[in-house]
Amino acid sequence: MRRTSKAADASSVDAVPPGRLYVVGTPIGNLQDLTERARQVLCDVALVAAEDTRHSRRLLEHVGSRARCVSLHQHNEAQRSVQILAALSAGDSVALISDAGTPLISDPGYLLLRAVREAGITAVPVPGPSAVTAALSVAALPTERFCFEGFLPSRARARDERLQSLRDEPRTLVFFEAPHRVLATLQSMCSAFGGERPLTLARELTKQYETLVYGDLQAALGALQADPGRQRGEFVLVVAGAAPAAVKTSVESRRVLEVLLEELAPAKAARVAARLTGESRQALYRLAIQLSEA
Repeated sequence: MRRTSKAADASSVDAVPPGRLYVVGTPIGNLQDLTERARQVLCDVALVAAEDTRHSRRLLEHVGSRARCVSLHQHNEAQRSVQILAALSAGDSVALISDAGTPLISDPGYLLLRAVREAGITAVPVPGPSAVTAALSVAALPTERFCFEGFLPSRARARDERLQSLRDEPRTLVFFEAPHRVLATLQSMCSAFGGERPLTLARELTKQYETLVYGDLQAALGALQADPGRQRGEFVLVVAGAAPAAVKTSVESRRVLEVLLEELAPAKAARVAARLTGESRQALYRLAIQLSEA
């Protein structure tokens, strides 16, 4: 076992066993949000894999960690995973962190976790901050069910198509967006969902200029257009789901769907039924789920 760093408070948290991958949530802005457990893990592991080593070294210095820091991002994850597996197999424990928040939530790490699982190595979650749950907690929108969509496609056509596919989604929707695309995204959302769709816009969560904008899509777009300063920073957009609508299907459409469900999964049955009847695929899918669970 690697000796515990003097910077860690070993009296309050158990020391880190060797040969494990720790997936560590880190602050999304305010360093005081780092948990004591995360702090000790970062001090005890031999190696920290981070998306941006320059950014993460500042965090490691803040907690007093002497762990070696290597990059792991979308361009080198496959190759880096081989090196990390070798370190884990040799008995070193490794921490995976993102630039901010919980790793793998719109961040790299999936390839590494899959390789670790296939190698039979233990992966340990160390829960911490997440912009998703932070935004949902103050959104004042239904949160018993939600759908996380992350970043939308950067190209306008692909973005519009994705949003159109979510138009009838009844769950609360959560998106990430970058400052240089937030206006275009809000405009696309107004077109796809209607400008009156309720929205909570969270900007720079836990940071000095944290801002929450409540209202609807059109109002949020207007607020950002009127004040370019509000267009800076990282954004979480929490959008209300589509209003519940009664599933309006004819007797014939229901019969077609029931027959298809005998051979097909609900999603495919709804898609085929929509082509045959001309009715809403989303409405037919919701009915298919109800029929399957009956």
